[in-house]
Amino acid sequence: MVAASVLIAEDEPHLVELLTFILKREGYEPAAVFDGEAAVDSLMREAPDVMILDLMLPKLDGYEVLKKVRSDARLKKLPVLMLTAKGQDRDRKVAEDLGVNAFITKPFSNREVVDCVAGLCGR
Repeated sequence: MVAASVLIAEDEPHLVELLTFILKREGYEPAAVFDGEAAVDSLMREAPDVMILDLMLPKLDGYEVLKKVRSDARLKKLPVLMLTAKGQDRDRKVAEDLGVNAFITKPFSNREVVDCVAGLCGR
């Protein structure tokens, strides 16, 4: 079975390192970008199987990235997991209205993220 690719859009280096480690350990192929513009650029070049998207990113926030993803014919079905320290109901509602597939609040458990990515990949 080919490893599923996961694009991590997160601006905190220690979280990128953690997510990369746990996803590699589970057999995924993670790649990371550190701001919203880089996320969109990466997605336009090659769509991953799943995207992990931080809400509070420099240049373009997670909502703006999600809007661009959902408005692009090639990307609109891309499974997106939003990770955020902003776990208020309003933030979740906005993300859901924009078409996020899953929403996990920081701090998170490694297992929760891995299980969510697996579910979004259909594994």
